[in-house]
Amino acid sequence: MKLRQTAFDRLFDVAVYAALLALAAVTLYPLLYVAFASLSDAARLVVHKGLLVRPLGFSLEAYKSVFANPGILTGYRNTLFILIAGVAVNLFMTALAAYVLSRRNVLWNKPFLFVIVLTMFFNGGLIPLYLIVKNVGLVDSLWSTVIPFSVNTFNLIIMRTAFMAIPESLEESAKMDGAHHFTILFRIVLPLSMPVLAVMTLYYAVEKWNGWFYASVFIQNRDLYPLQLTLREILIANSTDSMAQGADAAERFQVGETIKYATIMVATIPILCVYPFVQKYFVKGVMVGALKG
Repeated sequence: MKLRQTAFDRLFDVAVYAALLALAAVTLYPLLYVAFASLSDAARLVVHKGLLVRPLGFSLEAYKSVFANPGILTGYRNTLFILIAGVAVNLFMTALAAYVLSRRNVLWNKPFLFVIVLTMFFNGGLIPLYLIVKNVGLVDSLWSTVIPFSVNTFNLIIMRTAFMAIPESLEESAKMDGAHHFTILFRIVLPLSMPVLAVMTLYYAVEKWNGWFYASVFIQNRDLYPLQLTLREILIANSTDSMAQGADAAERFQVGETIKYATIMVATIPILCVYPFVQKYFVKGVMVGALKG
């Protein structure tokens, strides 16, 4: 039976929807502003004041300059390597650790988990990390942004909790059929944990795609710069002059403004396109990893 809404309930619903719409607008507008600015005429954008609700004119010159810059294409290549290799290593190592910690008969399970969780609150700092990376020969290598960060403790806890929710009888049945731990993990546990794996893939992918700090610490060779480090250099160091060839100082400044916005769009759109494909798993995966165990 459908309950009858009172005037207060309807008013409350209207207020909630209005607040959500306002929050969505506040969240979405910065992205729309960047998109409109990247498509605007450079001269008109520089003198424009106030809100930007549409492109000022229409120009693709900024995007042409961005894709003509070899640093952008090289950054894309390096970032794709870090993304693919990093997510693969992250998922593999996190799944192995989560499987071990989720087994109830593992010796010293709780002390191991305590030590691992402790790393979320205390770490050795940047200098010891740099010395370790340097001593194992990973400095000036793309692997320096992958191997030292193979496991994220928070993601490990989520995946461990999800693995613990799988009935223990399935593991016992597999062992009776002669299955080993790797078989149980890859044939039973992981296929039953696809929502959590999708969430972990999104978490790790966003982390790798947006990562620039450790790349700036461990990588000095500009040919190995990931996309975000190139983007940071363009935005902060204002290094857009080489991307606006054949223009005087005033024109370079104007074009440089639209190039910055176009670079942000080029660096942001790919990761935004991935999210809709894992959205259906997102809530389910997080809830399984957070509420059970």
